[in-house]
Amino acid sequence: MNTVKPEAIALFCLTPGGIALAKRLSAVLPMTCFTSKALATPGFSTVEDGFVRSMRHAFSRYSVLVFIGAAGIAVRALAPVVNDKFSDPAVIVIDERGQHVISLLSGHAGGANAMACYMAGVLGADPVITTATDVNGLAALDSLAFRLNARMDGFRTAVKTINQMLVTGKRVGLWWDTALREESSGCDTRGFIPVNALHTLPELHALVCVTLRAELPALALPVYKLVPGRVVAGIGCRRDTPVRVVSMLLDRQMQVQQFDPLALRAIGSISLKKDERALIQLAEQRQIPFELFSADQLRQHEHRFPASKFVRQTAGVGSVSAPVAWLMSAGQLVGETLREQGVTITLGVSH
Repeated sequence: MNTVKPEAIALFCLTPGGIALAKRLSAVLPMTCFTSKALATPGFSTVEDGFVRSMRHAFSRYSVLVFIGAAGIAVRALAPVVNDKFSDPAVIVIDERGQHVISLLSGHAGGANAMACYMAGVLGADPVITTATDVNGLAALDSLAFRLNARMDGFRTAVKTINQMLVTGKRVGLWWDTALREESSGCDTRGFIPVNALHTLPELHALVCVTLRAELPALALPVYKLVPGRVVAGIGCRRDTPVRVVSMLLDRQMQVQQFDPLALRAIGSISLKKDERALIQLAEQRQIPFELFSADQLRQHEHRFPASKFVRQTAGVGSVSAPVAWLMSAGQLVGETLREQGVTITLGVSH
C-alpha cells in the first residue's frame, strides 16, 4: 500500500502562470514549491539538478507530486521511477491556466483523486478523474481499505476482482462486524449491497466482510475478508528474549481472542526497551509500528493493574504491558494479560 513519505506535497512549475497558481494552492495547503532559477521567487525553491532529476528525486520523498504544465512532460519525466499504485505517491497535473486538475497516478491508494478534487475546488477548475469506479459513481475496495487502514490476504487480486465486479454491475455485498459498524458512516460504500446478517444473505455474486475475526461462517459464495488494523499489544519481556518466543506467545494471545493476525496494528513497550531486538524484529516481521512510552506515562495508569516488585526495580514502574496497552487503546483492553517465559502481553482494541 501507499505509505506516507517524510514530506507531504511537492509542486513543480516552470512558467509565470504556474507560479501564480502555485501561490494560490500554497496559501491553503502546506507544500514545497519548486521552479527554475530564471523564475526564482520568494517562498520557492529552485531546481538545482535539472527538472527531470528533481522530479524523480521528489517521487520517493513526497506523498503528493503536483506538476503545473503538460501531462506528457510529467509522464516522460516520471516513467522510469513508477512502481505500482499501492506504493507510488499521488501525481497530479494542472494546466497553466488552471482549468483542469488531472489525477494522473495513484488515484485511490495515493489519494490523487481526492486531492485533485480538492485542488480543483480551490482553483475553480474541473477535476479530471479517470478511474472506472469513480466515473461510474461507485466506491472501490482499495479506497475502502485505505480509509479503514485495513489489510486483506491477496489484496491486489481482490481489488482487481471486486472493483471489476462493481463497474460491471455485479452484486457485491458488504457486511460489517458489530464492533466496526459505527465506522461505516465515514466510508464511501456506493455500489455495495448492504448485508445485515451472514445467515440471511440477499442474492450476491461476492461478499466483502469487514471484521477482526480470524474465522467466519462458511458461505456458499466468494468471501473477501477486509481486516482493519485495530488490535494493539503491550509487551514486556526479559532482556534478550528470543523473538521466536515473543512471536509465538503473541500469536497465541491473538488466537485466544479469535483475532485475525492482520488485525494487529502496533506493538508497544516501555522506552527502556527501545533497543530490545526481539521487539524491533517482531515489528519488522509484522510490518507494524513499535511504539514506546516513558515510565512516567505508564506510572499514571499502573494503579489499574497488578504490580511486580521485580519490574518496578528494573523498569521504574510496577507494570509494563497492561499500561502500554491501555494507552495504545484508550482503555479498551481485551482478555487477560499473558505471563509466560519472562514475557507479558496485554491486548487492546483501538478505534
